[in-house]
Amino acid sequence: MTESAQNGTGTLLLAAAPIGRPEDASARLRAALADAPVIAAEDTRRLRRLTADLGVRTTGRVVSYFDQNEVARTPRLLDDLLAGLDVLVITDAGLPGVSDPGYRLVRAAVAEGVPVTVLPGPSAVTTALVVSGLPTDRFCFEGFPPRKPGERSRRLAELAAEPRTMVFFEAPHRLAATLDAMAAAFGADRPAAVCRELTKTYEEVRRGAVAELADWARDGVRGEITLVVGGAPEPAGLTDPADLAAAVAAREETGVPRKQAIADIAKENGVPKRDVYDAVLAARKSPPA
Repeated sequence: MTESAQNGTGTLLLAAAPIGRPEDASARLRAALADAPVIAAEDTRRLRRLTADLGVRTTGRVVSYFDQNEVARTPRLLDDLLAGLDVLVITDAGLPGVSDPGYRLVRAAVAEGVPVTVLPGPSAVTTALVVSGLPTDRFCFEGFPPRKPGERSRRLAELAAEPRTMVFFEAPHRLAATLDAMAAAFGADRPAAVCRELTKTYEEVRRGAVAELADWARDGVRGEITLVVGGAPEPAGLTDPADLAAAVAAREETGVPRKQAIADIAKENGVPKRDVYDAVLAARKSPPA
């Protein structure tokens, strides 16, 4: 017996849609589109095009579910789930909930004990990440940067020290301005990759420093953009004993106890506490210049 049957509810299905080529759709997606009693689509016209390309005929009720009506439509979709109907959520491309509608319905379903599952598939975030040539072992997704220049600059300044590879979405007409802001916040030489029209006929990946990419983007860019930016390099730690001792002294002047200051400086610079302690001791024994 399925969890839905046990609970007497339907299941919320989050369906990953192709980000470019219809043939990237999974067999599970095709079957689910044909069988789902309710389909909540970000754009019903795009859904019709996708099902036509896939040769699938939907039999359930299709409703629009996009940013502007997500709040209003969520309670009705939750009612459908509680009445025992499966609800499939599909966005224009990629996975629902990733800078697209879906999160609110997931939260509502979870709160009511409704099962939630995913039909895995294409994602612009991970596709761009692996093709970027930048480190993939640790990354974070930052969505769309703020549109207003001041807010964008402040948000990027907050990310300047982020050590993980960062993935952003951006509109093509704002790409040059965003890359300029990244050059100011992260440094002109921070490595990045602009991934355009992923999986589509005119797929393009431009790799380089953010300032170089900003110059390229000023001529105009078209298509869906995913931007991957390298994380902040690890700061070069202090190693010279005199510098370590001076750093401890500076920390002590702010009111931090010496023992704590030694531990902090050792951790921040990746050196043993004993080395920092010895440096402080040597500095105290040395006559002032």
